[in-house]
Amino acid sequence: MESVQVIKQRFGIIGNDPKLNRSIEKATRVAPTDISVLVAGESGVGKESIPKIIHSLSQRKHNNYIAVNCGAIPEGTIDSELFGHEKGAFTGATNTRKGYFEVADGGTIFLDEVGELPLTTQVRLLRVLENGEFIKVGSSEVQKTDVRIVAATNVKMAEAIKKGKFREDLYYRLSTIEIELPPLRNRNEDIHLLFRKFASDFAQKYKMPTVRLTDDAVALLIRYHFPGNIRQLRNLAEQISVIEENRSIDAQKLKQYLPNLSPSSLPMIIDESNNSFGEEKSSLLKMIYDLRAELNELKKVTLNIMHGSKPKESEAFLETSSTKTLAPSPSISNNSNLVSFHNDDDLEEDDNEEYYIETVEEDENLSLQDKEIEMIKKSLERNSNKRKLAAKELGISERTLYRKIKQYNL
Repeated sequence: MESVQVIKQRFGIIGNDPKLNRSIEKATRVAPTDISVLVAGESGVGKESIPKIIHSLSQRKHNNYIAVNCGAIPEGTIDSELFGHEKGAFTGATNTRKGYFEVADGGTIFLDEVGELPLTTQVRLLRVLENGEFIKVGSSEVQKTDVRIVAATNVKMAEAIKKGKFREDLYYRLSTIEIELPPLRNRNEDIHLLFRKFASDFAQKYKMPTVRLTDDAVALLIRYHFPGNIRQLRNLAEQISVIEENRSIDAQKLKQYLPNLSPSSLPMIIDESNNSFGEEKSSLLKMIYDLRAELNELKKVTLNIMHGSKPKESEAFLETSSTKTLAPSPSISNNSNLVSFHNDDDLEEDDNEEYYIETVEEDENLSLQDKEIEMIKKSLERNSNKRKLAAKELGISERTLYRKIKQYNL
Protein backbone atom coordinates (compact mmCIF):
# COMPACT_ATOMS: atom_id res chain seq x y z
CA MET A 1 0.00 0.00 0.00
CA GLU A 2 1.35 3.42 -0.97
CA SER A 3 2.14 5.83 1.87
CA VAL A 4 0.04 8.92 2.52
CA GLN A 5 2.94 11.15 1.46
CA VAL A 6 3.32 9.33 -1.87
CA ILE A 7 -0.43 9.61 -2.50
CA LYS A 8 -0.35 13.36 -1.79
CA GLN A 9 2.55 13.85 -4.20
CA ARG A 10 0.83 11.78 -6.88
CA PHE A 11 -2.41 13.74 -6.73
CA GLY A 12 -0.95 17.18 -6.01
CA ILE A 13 -2.42 17.41 -2.50
CA ILE A 14 -0.64 20.01 -0.37
CA GLY A 15 -0.68 20.03 3.43
CA ASN A 16 0.33 18.13 6.55
CA ASP A 17 -2.79 18.51 8.66
CA PRO A 18 -3.41 15.32 10.71
CA LYS A 19 -7.12 15.23 9.81
CA LEU A 20 -6.30 15.56 6.12
CA ASN A 21 -3.73 12.75 6.38
CA ARG A 22 -6.27 10.58 8.20
CA SER A 23 -8.85 11.13 5.43
CA ILE A 24 -6.33 10.13 2.74
CA GLU A 25 -5.30 7.07 4.78
CA LYS A 26 -8.94 5.97 5.02
CA ALA A 27 -9.33 6.39 1.25
CA THR A 28 -6.30 4.19 0.55
CA ARG A 29 -7.52 1.49 2.94
CA VAL A 30 -11.04 1.34 1.52
CA ALA A 31 -9.93 1.54 -2.13
CA PRO A 32 -9.32 -2.21 -2.73
CA THR A 33 -12.87 -3.03 -1.59
CA ASP A 34 -16.20 -2.30 -3.27
CA ILE A 35 -17.65 -0.52 -0.23
CA SER A 36 -19.66 2.62 -0.94
CA VAL A 37 -18.02 5.80 0.33
CA LEU A 38 -19.51 9.18 1.26
CA VAL A 39 -17.12 12.14 1.21
CA ALA A 40 -18.30 15.00 3.41
CA GLY A 41 -16.99 18.52 3.76
CA GLU A 42 -17.67 22.15 2.95
CA SER A 43 -17.63 23.46 -0.60
CA GLY A 44 -14.12 24.06 -1.87
CA VAL A 45 -12.20 21.69 0.44
CA GLY A 46 -11.14 19.38 -2.40
CA LYS A 47 -13.61 16.48 -2.02
CA GLU A 48 -13.09 15.49 -5.69
CA SER A 49 -9.58 14.19 -4.89
CA ILE A 50 -10.83 11.36 -2.67
CA PRO A 51 -12.81 9.41 -5.34
CA LYS A 52 -9.87 9.74 -7.73
CA ILE A 53 -7.58 8.22 -5.11
CA ILE A 54 -10.05 5.41 -4.42
CA HIS A 55 -10.51 4.59 -8.12
CA SER A 56 -6.80 4.67 -8.97
CA LEU A 57 -5.93 2.30 -6.10
CA SER A 58 -8.79 -0.13 -6.77
CA GLN A 59 -8.99 -3.15 -9.05
CA ARG A 60 -11.37 -1.08 -11.20
CA LYS A 61 -8.65 1.40 -12.17
CA HIS A 62 -8.42 0.05 -15.74
CA ASN A 63 -12.14 0.67 -16.28
CA ASN A 64 -14.15 3.86 -16.56
CA TYR A 65 -14.27 6.57 -13.92
CA ILE A 66 -17.17 8.99 -14.34
CA ALA A 67 -17.75 12.07 -12.19
CA VAL A 68 -21.26 13.49 -12.22
CA ASN A 69 -22.26 16.84 -10.73
CA CYS A 70 -25.77 16.01 -9.54
CA GLY A 71 -26.48 19.62 -8.61
CA ALA A 72 -25.89 20.81 -12.19
CA ILE A 73 -28.41 18.48 -13.87
CA PRO A 74 -32.03 19.70 -14.11
CA GLU A 75 -34.51 17.63 -12.13
CA GLY A 76 -36.48 16.77 -15.27
CA THR A 77 -33.52 15.10 -16.97
CA ILE A 78 -31.53 13.63 -14.06
CA ASP A 79 -33.02 10.12 -14.43
CA SER A 80 -32.26 10.09 -18.14
CA GLU A 81 -28.67 11.26 -17.55
CA LEU A 82 -27.96 8.67 -14.88
CA PHE A 83 -29.90 5.66 -16.18
CA GLY A 84 -30.45 6.40 -19.88
CA HIS A 85 -33.66 6.45 -21.89
CA GLU A 86 -35.42 4.69 -24.76
CA LYS A 87 -36.27 6.32 -28.06
CA GLY A 88 -39.56 8.21 -27.75
CA ALA A 89 -39.56 8.10 -23.94
CA PHE A 90 -40.21 11.85 -23.88
CA THR A 91 -40.24 14.83 -26.20
CA GLY A 92 -36.81 15.18 -27.77
CA ALA A 93 -35.76 11.56 -27.13
CA THR A 94 -34.99 10.81 -30.76
CA ASN A 95 -32.55 8.00 -29.97
CA THR A 96 -31.95 5.37 -27.33
CA ARG A 97 -29.22 6.59 -25.01
CA LYS A 98 -26.98 5.02 -22.39
CA GLY A 99 -26.87 6.55 -18.93
CA TYR A 100 -23.77 7.06 -16.82
CA PHE A 101 -24.41 3.93 -14.75
CA GLU A 102 -24.40 1.83 -17.91
CA VAL A 103 -21.26 3.51 -19.28
CA ALA A 104 -19.45 3.14 -15.93
CA ASP A 105 -20.17 -0.62 -15.75
CA GLY A 106 -17.11 -2.28 -14.22
CA GLY A 107 -15.69 1.04 -13.05
CA THR A 108 -16.36 3.81 -10.56
CA ILE A 109 -18.96 6.57 -10.57
CA PHE A 110 -18.53 9.70 -8.45
CA LEU A 111 -21.79 11.43 -7.53
CA ASP A 112 -20.86 14.96 -6.48
CA GLU A 113 -23.47 17.00 -4.58
CA VAL A 114 -25.52 13.83 -4.05
CA GLY A 115 -27.64 15.69 -1.51
CA GLU A 116 -29.22 17.63 -4.41
CA LEU A 117 -30.80 14.51 -5.98
CA PRO A 118 -34.62 14.57 -6.14
CA LEU A 119 -36.44 11.92 -4.07
CA THR A 120 -37.63 9.95 -7.12
CA THR A 121 -34.04 9.60 -8.32
CA GLN A 122 -32.93 8.61 -4.83
CA VAL A 123 -35.27 5.59 -5.06
CA ARG A 124 -33.63 4.50 -8.34
CA LEU A 125 -30.17 4.99 -6.88
CA LEU A 126 -31.07 2.90 -3.83
CA ARG A 127 -32.03 0.02 -6.14
CA VAL A 128 -28.64 0.22 -7.87
CA LEU A 129 -26.87 0.11 -4.51
CA GLU A 130 -28.94 -2.84 -3.27
CA ASN A 131 -28.82 -5.18 -6.26
CA GLY A 132 -27.08 -3.40 -9.14
CA GLU A 133 -30.31 -3.05 -11.14
CA PHE A 134 -31.77 -0.08 -13.00
CA ILE A 135 -34.40 0.61 -15.65
CA LYS A 136 -34.01 3.15 -18.43
CA VAL A 137 -36.58 5.92 -18.70
CA GLY A 138 -39.37 4.69 -20.99
CA SER A 139 -38.35 1.03 -20.69
CA SER A 140 -39.65 -1.96 -18.71
CA GLU A 141 -36.49 -4.02 -19.06
CA VAL A 142 -34.33 -4.42 -15.96
CA GLN A 143 -30.61 -4.00 -16.63
CA LYS A 144 -27.61 -4.90 -14.49
CA THR A 145 -24.54 -2.81 -13.75
CA ASP A 146 -21.44 -3.44 -11.65
CA VAL A 147 -20.43 0.01 -10.40
CA ARG A 148 -18.51 1.24 -7.37
CA ILE A 149 -20.26 4.37 -6.04
CA VAL A 150 -18.44 7.20 -4.29
CA ALA A 151 -20.63 10.16 -3.34
CA ALA A 152 -19.86 13.61 -1.95
CA THR A 153 -21.93 16.27 -0.27
CA ASN A 154 -21.56 19.61 1.48
CA VAL A 155 -25.11 19.29 2.86
CA LYS A 156 -25.67 18.36 6.50
CA MET A 157 -27.31 15.00 5.85
CA ALA A 158 -28.91 14.69 9.28
CA GLU A 159 -30.84 17.92 8.69
CA ALA A 160 -31.75 16.91 5.12
CA ILE A 161 -33.12 13.58 6.39
CA LYS A 162 -35.06 15.31 9.15
CA LYS A 163 -36.63 17.70 6.61
CA GLY A 164 -37.56 14.80 4.32
CA LYS A 165 -35.22 15.92 1.53
CA PHE A 166 -33.01 12.83 1.63
CA ARG A 167 -33.89 9.19 2.23
CA GLU A 168 -32.46 7.79 5.43
CA ASP A 169 -32.03 4.27 3.98
CA LEU A 170 -30.09 5.68 1.01
CA TYR A 171 -27.85 7.67 3.33
CA TYR A 172 -26.87 4.54 5.26
CA ARG A 173 -26.17 2.65 2.03
CA LEU A 174 -23.98 5.46 0.67
CA SER A 175 -22.11 6.09 3.91
CA THR A 176 -20.81 2.61 4.69
CA ILE A 177 -17.52 4.46 5.02
CA GLU A 178 -17.67 8.23 5.58
CA ILE A 179 -14.61 10.36 4.91
CA GLU A 180 -14.73 13.98 6.10
CA LEU A 181 -12.30 16.60 4.85
CA PRO A 182 -11.53 19.46 7.26
CA PRO A 183 -12.25 23.09 6.29
CA LEU A 184 -9.25 25.26 5.48
CA ARG A 185 -9.71 27.45 8.57
CA ASN A 186 -8.93 24.38 10.71
CA ARG A 187 -5.68 23.72 8.83
CA ASN A 188 -3.70 26.75 10.05
CA GLU A 189 -0.28 25.29 9.28
CA ASP A 190 -1.29 24.47 5.70
CA ILE A 191 -2.71 27.86 4.70
CA HIS A 192 0.57 29.65 3.95
CA LEU A 193 2.03 26.49 2.37
CA LEU A 194 -0.92 26.31 -0.03
CA PHE A 195 -0.67 30.02 -0.83
CA ARG A 196 3.04 29.65 -1.69
CA LYS A 197 2.28 26.69 -3.97
CA PHE A 198 -0.48 28.56 -5.78
CA ALA A 199 1.66 31.71 -6.08
CA SER A 200 4.47 29.63 -7.58
CA ASP A 201 2.07 28.00 -10.06
CA PHE A 202 0.69 31.35 -11.22
CA ALA A 203 4.17 32.85 -11.50
CA GLN A 204 5.00 30.11 -14.00
CA LYS A 205 1.66 30.41 -15.77
CA TYR A 206 1.83 34.18 -16.26
CA LYS A 207 5.65 34.42 -16.65
CA MET A 208 6.20 36.82 -13.76
CA PRO A 209 8.00 36.89 -10.38
CA THR A 210 6.40 35.01 -7.50
CA VAL A 211 4.44 37.10 -5.00
CA ARG A 212 5.47 36.69 -1.38
CA LEU A 213 3.77 37.66 1.87
CA THR A 214 5.40 39.59 4.70
CA ASP A 215 5.21 38.15 8.22
CA ASP A 216 2.25 40.34 9.18
CA ALA A 217 0.43 39.31 5.98
CA VAL A 218 1.02 35.64 6.77
CA ALA A 219 -0.43 36.16 10.25
CA LEU A 220 -3.49 37.86 8.74
CA LEU A 221 -3.94 35.10 6.16
CA ILE A 222 -3.89 32.39 8.81
CA ARG A 223 -6.51 34.22 10.91
CA TYR A 224 -8.90 34.65 7.98
CA HIS A 225 -12.02 32.46 7.94
CA PHE A 226 -11.97 31.35 4.26
CA PRO A 227 -15.64 30.45 3.71
CA GLY A 228 -14.70 29.34 0.17
CA ASN A 229 -11.86 27.15 1.52
CA ILE A 230 -9.04 26.05 -0.83
CA ARG A 231 -10.87 27.29 -3.93
CA GLN A 232 -11.06 30.78 -2.42
CA LEU A 233 -7.37 30.71 -1.40
CA ARG A 234 -6.38 29.71 -4.93
CA ASN A 235 -8.42 32.55 -6.44
CA LEU A 236 -6.87 34.94 -3.92
CA ALA A 237 -3.33 33.91 -4.95
CA GLU A 238 -4.22 34.31 -8.62
CA GLN A 239 -5.74 37.76 -8.17
CA ILE A 240 -2.72 39.06 -6.28
CA SER A 241 -0.28 37.46 -8.75
CA VAL A 242 -1.98 39.13 -11.71
CA ILE A 243 -2.87 42.54 -10.31
CA GLU A 244 -0.11 43.58 -7.90
CA GLU A 245 3.03 45.15 -9.38
CA ASN A 246 4.91 44.99 -6.07
CA ARG A 247 5.67 41.29 -5.47
CA SER A 248 5.98 41.71 -1.69
CA ILE A 249 2.51 41.86 -0.10
CA ASP A 250 2.01 43.23 3.40
CA ALA A 251 -1.03 42.91 5.65
CA GLN A 252 -2.49 46.27 4.60
CA LYS A 253 -2.40 45.29 0.93
CA LEU A 254 -3.68 41.77 1.62
CA LYS A 255 -6.74 43.14 3.43
CA GLN A 256 -7.95 44.61 0.13
CA TYR A 257 -8.35 41.08 -1.23
CA LEU A 258 -10.07 39.55 1.79
CA PRO A 259 -13.84 40.16 1.51
CA ASN A 260 -15.38 41.66 4.62
CA LEU A 261 -18.92 43.03 4.40
CA SER A 262 -19.00 44.66 7.81
CA PRO A 263 -16.45 44.25 10.59
CA SER A 264 -19.18 44.51 13.19
CA SER A 265 -21.60 41.93 11.75
CA LEU A 266 -19.31 39.70 9.70
CA PRO A 267 -15.97 39.28 11.52
CA MET A 268 -14.04 37.48 8.81
CA ILE A 269 -10.75 37.76 10.70
CA ILE A 270 -11.22 35.18 13.44
CA ASP A 271 -9.33 34.63 16.68
CA GLU A 272 -8.12 31.35 18.12
CA SER A 273 -10.78 31.31 20.83
CA ASN A 274 -13.74 31.25 18.45
CA ASN A 275 -13.78 29.22 15.25
CA SER A 276 -17.57 29.32 14.84
CA PHE A 277 -19.19 31.21 12.04
CA GLY A 278 -22.83 31.46 10.99
CA GLU A 279 -23.61 29.17 8.07
CA GLU A 280 -25.79 31.76 6.36
CA LYS A 281 -23.14 34.46 6.73
CA SER A 282 -20.51 32.12 5.31
CA SER A 283 -22.65 31.28 2.28
CA LEU A 284 -23.48 34.94 1.62
CA LEU A 285 -19.84 36.00 1.84
CA LYS A 286 -18.76 33.20 -0.47
CA MET A 287 -21.29 34.40 -3.07
CA ILE A 288 -19.86 37.91 -2.91
CA TYR A 289 -16.29 36.60 -3.16
CA ASP A 290 -17.20 34.52 -6.25
CA LEU A 291 -18.77 37.62 -7.84
CA ARG A 292 -15.59 39.60 -7.22
CA ALA A 293 -13.52 36.82 -8.77
CA GLU A 294 -15.73 36.84 -11.86
CA LEU A 295 -15.26 40.59 -12.30
CA ASN A 296 -11.49 40.05 -12.41
CA GLU A 297 -11.77 37.29 -15.00
CA LEU A 298 -11.18 39.48 -18.02
CA LYS A 299 -8.20 41.19 -16.39
CA LYS A 300 -6.47 37.85 -16.02
CA VAL A 301 -7.18 36.92 -19.63
CA THR A 302 -5.82 40.27 -20.81
CA LEU A 303 -2.53 39.73 -18.99
CA ASN A 304 -2.41 36.21 -20.40
CA ILE A 305 -2.59 37.58 -23.94
CA MET A 306 -0.11 40.39 -23.17
CA HIS A 307 2.54 37.84 -22.24
CA GLY A 308 1.96 35.78 -25.35
CA SER A 309 0.26 32.73 -23.81
CA LYS A 310 -2.99 31.47 -25.22
CA PRO A 311 -5.88 31.39 -22.73
CA LYS A 312 -6.86 27.89 -21.72
CA GLU A 313 -10.27 26.62 -22.63
CA SER A 314 -12.59 26.14 -19.68
CA GLU A 315 -12.25 22.59 -18.41
CA ALA A 316 -15.12 20.22 -19.07
CA PHE A 317 -16.77 18.53 -16.12
CA LEU A 318 -17.46 15.03 -17.63
CA GLU A 319 -14.66 12.72 -16.49
CA THR A 320 -13.98 9.11 -17.39
CA SER A 321 -10.65 7.39 -16.80
CA SER A 322 -9.17 4.26 -18.35
CA THR A 323 -5.71 2.97 -19.07
CA LYS A 324 -6.53 3.47 -22.73
CA THR A 325 -7.59 6.80 -24.17
CA LEU A 326 -11.37 6.79 -24.08
CA ALA A 327 -13.34 8.80 -26.59
CA PRO A 328 -16.77 9.99 -25.42
CA SER A 329 -19.47 7.60 -26.53
CA PRO A 330 -21.81 9.00 -29.19
CA SER A 331 -24.65 8.08 -26.89
CA ILE A 332 -23.41 10.40 -24.14
CA SER A 333 -24.70 13.94 -24.28
CA ASN A 334 -22.04 16.66 -24.59
CA ASN A 335 -23.32 18.54 -21.56
CA SER A 336 -19.94 19.87 -20.50
CA ASN A 337 -21.00 21.38 -17.19
CA LEU A 338 -22.23 18.05 -15.87
CA VAL A 339 -19.53 15.43 -16.29
CA SER A 340 -16.09 14.97 -17.82
CA PHE A 341 -13.99 12.24 -19.42
CA HIS A 342 -10.31 11.85 -18.67
CA ASN A 343 -7.56 9.25 -18.73
CA ASP A 344 -6.30 7.77 -15.45
CA ASP A 345 -2.84 9.25 -16.12
CA ASP A 346 -4.38 12.73 -15.90
CA LEU A 347 -5.16 12.14 -12.23
CA GLU A 348 -1.49 12.60 -11.37
CA GLU A 349 -0.36 16.19 -10.85
CA ASP A 350 3.06 17.79 -10.56
CA ASP A 351 3.89 18.63 -6.97
CA ASN A 352 6.99 20.71 -7.73
CA GLU A 353 7.14 23.54 -5.17
CA GLU A 354 10.08 25.49 -6.61
CA TYR A 355 9.37 29.18 -7.05
CA TYR A 356 9.58 30.62 -10.52
CA ILE A 357 11.06 34.14 -10.60
CA GLU A 358 11.42 36.13 -13.79
CA THR A 359 11.56 39.87 -14.42
CA VAL A 360 8.74 41.05 -16.66
CA GLU A 361 9.27 44.31 -18.53
CA GLU A 362 6.29 46.49 -19.32
CA ASP A 363 6.34 47.51 -22.97
CA GLU A 364 3.15 49.55 -22.93
CA ASN A 365 2.01 52.55 -20.91
CA LEU A 366 -1.68 51.74 -21.11
CA SER A 367 -3.59 50.99 -17.92
CA LEU A 368 -5.08 47.53 -17.46
CA GLN A 369 -8.54 48.90 -18.20
CA ASP A 370 -7.32 50.51 -21.41
CA LYS A 371 -5.82 47.21 -22.46
CA GLU A 372 -9.08 45.43 -21.74
CA ILE A 373 -10.95 47.87 -23.96
CA GLU A 374 -8.32 47.63 -26.69
CA MET A 375 -8.34 43.81 -26.68
CA ILE A 376 -12.14 43.66 -26.77
CA LYS A 377 -12.33 46.17 -29.65
CA LYS A 378 -9.72 44.31 -31.70
CA SER A 379 -11.35 40.96 -31.09
CA LEU A 380 -14.78 42.28 -32.07
CA GLU A 381 -13.33 43.79 -35.25
CA ARG A 382 -11.60 40.55 -36.20
CA ASN A 383 -14.82 38.61 -35.67
CA SER A 384 -17.19 41.05 -37.44
CA ASN A 385 -18.73 42.11 -34.10
CA LYS A 386 -19.92 38.57 -33.35
CA ARG A 387 -19.83 38.35 -29.57
CA LYS A 388 -19.80 34.56 -29.42
CA LEU A 389 -16.67 34.29 -31.59
CA ALA A 390 -14.95 37.18 -29.83
CA ALA A 391 -15.62 35.67 -26.39
CA LYS A 392 -14.17 32.35 -27.53
CA GLU A 393 -11.06 34.08 -28.86
CA LEU A 394 -10.59 35.99 -25.59
CA GLY A 395 -11.13 32.85 -23.52
CA ILE A 396 -14.07 34.24 -21.54
CA SER A 397 -17.80 33.59 -21.40
CA GLU A 398 -20.14 35.46 -23.75
CA ARG A 399 -21.99 36.84 -20.72
CA THR A 400 -18.78 38.34 -19.32
CA LEU A 401 -17.98 39.90 -22.69
CA TYR A 402 -21.48 41.37 -22.98
CA ARG A 403 -21.15 42.87 -19.51
CA LYS A 404 -17.81 44.45 -20.41
CA ILE A 405 -19.26 45.87 -23.65
CA LYS A 406 -22.01 47.59 -21.66
CA GLN A 407 -19.55 48.73 -18.98
CA TYR A 408 -17.25 50.44 -21.50
CA ASN A 409 -20.03 51.59 -23.87
CA LEU A 410 -18.43 49.78 -26.81
